[in-house]
Amino acid sequence: MTNRPSSSYRDAGVDIDAKYDAVSRGRDAIRSTYTPGVLGDVGAFGGLFDLAAVGAAGELLVASTDGVGTKVKIAQRCRRVSGVGEDLVNHCVNDILVQGARPLFFMDYIAVDKMVPDQVAAVIQGLSKACRESGLALLGGETAEMPGVYRTGEMDVAGTIVGCVARERLLDGSRIAVGDRLLCLESSGLHTNGYSLARKIAFDDGGMSPDDCPQALGGASLGDALLAVHRSYYPAVAPLLERDLVHGMAHITGGGLPDNIPRVLPEGTSVVVQTGSMPRPPIFDWLCETGGVDRDEAYRVFNMGFGMVLFVAPGDAQAVIDGVREATGDVVRDVGEVVAGDRGVVLE
Repeated sequence: MTNRPSSSYRDAGVDIDAKYDAVSRGRDAIRSTYTPGVLGDVGAFGGLFDLAAVGAAGELLVASTDGVGTKVKIAQRCRRVSGVGEDLVNHCVNDILVQGARPLFFMDYIAVDKMVPDQVAAVIQGLSKACRESGLALLGGETAEMPGVYRTGEMDVAGTIVGCVARERLLDGSRIAVGDRLLCLESSGLHTNGYSLARKIAFDDGGMSPDDCPQALGGASLGDALLAVHRSYYPAVAPLLERDLVHGMAHITGGGLPDNIPRVLPEGTSVVVQTGSMPRPPIFDWLCETGGVDRDEAYRVFNMGFGMVLFVAPGDAQAVIDGVREATGDVVRDVGEVVAGDRGVVLE
């Protein structure tokens, strides 16, 4: 018999104990998100949710999956990864909010080349914080250690959200009509899109570090500006949906205004957007000037300050503006109108 050295999973680069350590550190945070619909506890093979317990029996389910892209690389470099957990949940909340849905539960997926319990636990803390703020349960997820798939030090974070909406309250764009006003809630920064270009401009080509403070950012560091948490618009918009004041919505993510607004427009309509009517966080102008990004490219790669666009009847515009101010204190700006056309976006 040939003598061979013994092998273990840890020798191959996977530490099972470290994985369970990370989950254990986040257990209380996960439980803090549980709503009356959650059945069972952390660690089950599948998450159980009772729709009737949250008043959603008979409603339509709305689901969406997304990630945070290469923003996670900046977060790791700055050792501030809890924010990407918030980014992920809030992005997904906004995506189903566009269809009028309230969030019910969230499932996360965290993948790394090597398990670092403190880092994974920090992401779980961020996920839990955002779930609590939007009233949804962190129902389950997966933490995977995959050496050879991810390069040394790499992490990826993704997740799936499930929400519900009564059939008669579903927003599918069909109510949007010529003459509707476009009202907009501003973004907090890049949110979760455009980071490959931003990293190239700031770090690869510019040779800067996240601690640098360009004068144009008004005292903020690049790290602070680039890691500004993706906003959740649920607290501001949910009361408007209860009052049936919104005809449709567009969450401005990858593709910017030109690609996201047409996704909700009915046939025979287009929009004209007054780009100067929305203030921009300084990071956008700094990136465009430093990287020589032209206007058309900027408005497709970045949200350029436009976070969530609401389509409302002209006569309801002031009620929407006042309603959001009362709910969250946010300023809503009138940024354009719906016109006749073929699902186009004109930026003025």
